[in-house]
Amino acid sequence: MTKAELKEFLDAKVLEYNHPKFLEDDPLQIPHIFSRKEDIEISAFLTATIAWGNRKSIIKNATRLVDLMGHAPYDFVMNHSGEDLQRLSPFVHRTFNGIDLVYFIASLQNIYKNHGGLETIFTQHQTKDSMQPAISKFKEVFFELPHQSRTQKHVSDPNKGSAAKRINMFLRWMVRDNSTGVDFGLWKGIDPSKLSCPLDVHSGNVARKLKLLKRKQNDAKALQELDKNLRKLDPTDPVKYDFALFGLGVFERF
Repeated sequence: MTKAELKEFLDAKVLEYNHPKFLEDDPLQIPHIFSRKEDIEISAFLTATIAWGNRKSIIKNATRLVDLMGHAPYDFVMNHSGEDLQRLSPFVHRTFNGIDLVYFIASLQNIYKNHGGLETIFTQHQTKDSMQPAISKFKEVFFELPHQSRTQKHVSDPNKGSAAKRINMFLRWMVRDNSTGVDFGLWKGIDPSKLSCPLDVHSGNVARKLKLLKRKQNDAKALQELDKNLRKLDPTDPVKYDFALFGLGVFERF
């Protein structure tokens, strides 16, 4: 395919998959339950954190998380009691367990009380063309409270070579406009041109087949390469192609 043909093909796939029907089988349906900004942010962040493995299992466990927080994530984070936290201890999704979840709640409370909230951290530490340094800074802030070392693996760091798929996905949800009813467009201080594709097995394999990516590992260097090529196709909204790459990989076995 020529570059023009590739763009036409992928743009058509974006229109197909960047659609509310996409939410029926996607974890992004969880934050769509809420209308309050902070409830959306917190439920989206926790859902993105456990977004690996079987999607039915992710949706089931993210629904359970919301239930455990009494369907009021922000109120739970800010006003929970010790007894409330005890209710979280049996939670488990793959290697993310109650120990991790209790720390995540404590850290989120610290972030909203002392750092202006999730949006403020990411907005303050963005650079002129990337969100990856902000993700590294976020991890630093997130783990400033005493914690078990096991919990650190659940927040990725691009500075340590990670593609940070789940946080990049969370940022896409928060930043991209909500004109199609899929993403939220809540965070106005970050330009969508700075977003990076949530790089996983599916999007990586499709990107390689389409010659958007040569590197074999799905790591920070691969993400940089993919970003560069997607920005050639659409400099203003490169991460819209996440829908095309993911849809082609998961639904069409491209």
